[in-house]
Amino acid sequence: MTGRGRGAYADIMTVPAPGYCSAAAEQLLDFVFAEVWQRPNLTRRERRFVTLPCVADADAEGPLRDHVYAALSSGDVAIGEMQETVLHFAVYAGWPKASRFNMVVDQQWERIHAERGLPVPAPEPLLPLTTPSDPEQRLCVGEQSFKDINCLPYAPNRDNPFQGAGILNFVFGEMWLRPGLGVKERRLITVACVAFQDAPYPILSHVYAALKSRDLSFDEMDELALHFAAHCGWPKAEHLGQVIAEQKQRVTAEWAGESEATS
Repeated sequence: MTGRGRGAYADIMTVPAPGYCSAAAEQLLDFVFAEVWQRPNLTRRERRFVTLPCVADADAEGPLRDHVYAALSSGDVAIGEMQETVLHFAVYAGWPKASRFNMVVDQQWERIHAERGLPVPAPEPLLPLTTPSDPEQRLCVGEQSFKDINCLPYAPNRDNPFQGAGILNFVFGEMWLRPGLGVKERRLITVACVAFQDAPYPILSHVYAALKSRDLSFDEMDELALHFAAHCGWPKAEHLGQVIAEQKQRVTAEWAGESEATS
């Protein structure tokens, strides 16, 4: 266990490195924190948005608490952004796990202020929403948002509650358009979530859209896969890597076709 690993851990997690020594702890410090977290192509802040959904899904109380604390304490993620991360995670990973995530965020936000001898600030007002309140207008916005975010020429029909009330009205008519978190950050969270969910079409569609939109570059997507491997596991990351390779080819071919069509 090197001093570099311990220093990297303390810098990223904003607390001293653990004192115990084991094979797992050694690799955690020397590889995950001293190597993976230090690599280019994703910033430390961007890596937070890959790590947080991984630890929230893992049902590991300690890592979830520690990474929420570190992201907030370091200032890399503002409290409003963290709360938006919880909401985005809820949609792509499930509300029960997000409920626990949300509780940990509240606890760690209070802890940080208690440690600093400061009162917890009042939350930002929830209302008014920035998206339309009229039902028809909201669905229209959701349809266009679905097309824009997924880089597709069509949107789902409104013919059942999942598609109409869920996908169009809320997920794309509200959540993806909320101003509290940027689109790139939402892409990072989403790709991590669909990668650990093992849902064949969502992982394909969201990797494709993140690349096709240029919200994530090829190098950034490759780096996401490595960071995901470190915090979620290598088998799932191997599958993610295969999807990324396939979607790179698809996007490259589409860009070439579009360039020829406009030349």
